Amino acid sequence: MKKFSHLLSFFILCSCVTYASPRTVDFVDVNRYMGTWYEIASIPQFFSKGCFCSRAHYSLQKNGEVGVYNSCNKESIEGDLSDVNGKARVTDSKTNSKLKVSFFWPFSGDYWIVGLDKDYRYAVISNKKASSLWILSRTPKLASSDLQAALKIAQENKIPVQKLTYTTQEGCRYPEEN
Repeated sequence: MKKFSHLLSFFILCSCVTYASPRTVDFVDVNRYMGTWYEIASIPQFFSKGCFCSRAHYSLQKNGEVGVYNSCNKESIEGDLSDVNGKARVTDSKTNSKLKVSFFWPFSGDYWIVGLDKDYRYAVISNKKASSLWILSRTPKLASSDLQAALKIAQENKIPVQKLTYTTQEGCRYPEEN
């Protein structure tokens, strides 16, 4: 019984821990955001383990949702294609910078745009808890100055950039977009 009460206390304590949510960008022009984005770096997630040549393609649907097509090559740049289709919906229509993405109903995750180049060359994506991070680019290679700016945005939002891994994009052959 004593172990159970310690365990229960631990879970209650953990549920009370607060975190600072990252600050999202002031406004996203959804139409400009559509298209292909290449993953430059990310905090690895279970679904992206062993991925090379990762990218996402976003398309605005007639119902206002965003179609999402993610793809990567598993284990090498010439590895088998791994891809998935999903959908996203804007949850903050004032800024369009907070979305929920779902690949498998009923599960969804935060897609918060916390950084976005004025020319939409790169984007910095996280979640409500600042525990995930993707640095995306319109091109397979991001200029060093843009990468530094993206990293600064992540650091200012207390996102753990030390957990980042950089995604191989050199030598990739990409599938046709949906």
